[in-house]
Amino acid sequence: MRQPPRHTVRRLLATDAPSFYAAVRESIDELTYWMPWCTKDYAMSDAEAWMQTASEMWASGAEYHLGIFDAATGAVVGGTGVNHINRAYRIGNIGYWVSSNRTGQGIARFAAHQSAVLGFGELGLTRLEIVVLTNNTASQRVAEAVGARFECEARNRLYFQGAPHSACVYSLVPEDLR
Repeated sequence: MRQPPRHTVRRLLATDAPSFYAAVRESIDELTYWMPWCTKDYAMSDAEAWMQTASEMWASGAEYHLGIFDAATGAVVGGTGVNHINRAYRIGNIGYWVSSNRTGQGIARFAAHQSAVLGFGELGLTRLEIVVLTNNTASQRVAEAVGARFECEARNRLYFQGAPHSACVYSLVPEDLR
């Protein structure tokens, strides 16, 4: 018998701000290292502003940010989505993060897959990239687990903590999800 899903991925709503804030605060040490949007003084007002920004970006078609939720409790356990969209070339980027107390459970892999389904399905993109710093082995494993193909190590591909850094570039095309 098939088990019900343990997690869901959906658009972020204004009412998700408190749970999003809690997930960020629980993971603040890790997130401030990897995510430029996260600072040690991340506040509830930042989470509320992000819910508004994410909604506006979705409405404009600029970016598609999603929350990752515990199916049983409805609590936010991370984020994912499709961003850096180039409509002329029908490409985009997938990003993801998972709360520190939920890592190693396959949640990021599930979420990245759901973002790819959105990108290839609803958005009609034909290529999705996952760009990962060379020292972020956990995110590299997620990219590989979702079926993304390693293409190259690109020099100065990401700007990280005030300096350019090389990054691993992975790609997904629709056939990779079949």
